[in-house]
Amino acid sequence: MEHLRATIQPLTLVDQVEDKLLNYLKESDISVGDSIPNEIELAATIGVARSVLREALSRLKMLGIIETRPRRGMIMTAPSVFNGMKRIIDPRILDEQTVFEMLHFRITLEIGMCSDLFLNLTEEDLCELDDIIKHSVLYENNEYDPYSEYNFHAKLYEIAGNKIVSEFQEMVYPLMTFVNKKFKDLIEPINIELEKEGKIVTHKELFSYLKERDEDGFTKALKNHFLSYKRLMRSRT
Repeated sequence: MEHLRATIQPLTLVDQVEDKLLNYLKESDISVGDSIPNEIELAATIGVARSVLREALSRLKMLGIIETRPRRGMIMTAPSVFNGMKRIIDPRILDEQTVFEMLHFRITLEIGMCSDLFLNLTEEDLCELDDIIKHSVLYENNEYDPYSEYNFHAKLYEIAGNKIVSEFQEMVYPLMTFVNKKFKDLIEPINIELEKEGKIVTHKELFSYLKERDEDGFTKALKNHFLSYKRLMRSRT
C-alpha cells in the first residue's frame, strides 16, 4: 500500500518565478499604469532563463495583472477580482453543494446591498426599472424567463454602485439559470405553497417598495422573493 501514499509535490520553477515576480512588483512600488522592465532585465534580476520567465509572465497576463501595449511594452494593470473564478464557475463542472453555496452567497449579497440601493436610487433608475418590468415575461408560479430575471436584478446591482458586485452578478447568472432549469419540478410546488402562504413577491411588488422609498418593506419583500430558493436548498441538504 506504500505506493498509494500521497506525496507533497514541490513548486515548479515556473511557480517559484511567478511568486518572485509578484513580490518584485509589490516591493518595487509599481502602480497600475506603470511600465515594467523588459524580459531581459527581469530575467537578470530574478536569475532565471527568459523561457521560464516568459511562461511565468504569461500566467500574470492571463490573470490581468500585466498587459503588453504597443510602444510601451509591459505595464501593470488592475486585474478583475473574479477573472480567475470565471473560468471555473460553470454548473457543468461544479458539484451540487458548490452550486447552492454560490446561490446562497448571491442571495445574501443582494439582501445586504439594500441600504446602498436606496442611497443611490434616482428617478431615472425607477423609470428604467419600470420599463424592464413592463417588458418582462412572467410565467406561472412566479417564474420569469432568464432574460427578464437577469435584467431586473442586474439593474439593482448597478444602482448599488459597486462594479465588483455587478461583475459577480454576471458571473453567477448561468448558475441561476441552471438551478431554475434543473430543479424546475421541485421549485414549482414550493412556489405554489408560497402562494398559499401569501409570500410570493414579484418584481413589480419589489418595484413598488422602491418607488415608495420604503427600505424596510423592500428588504423584507426581497427576502420573501428568494424564499423558493432557500426552501429548495434546505430540501437538498
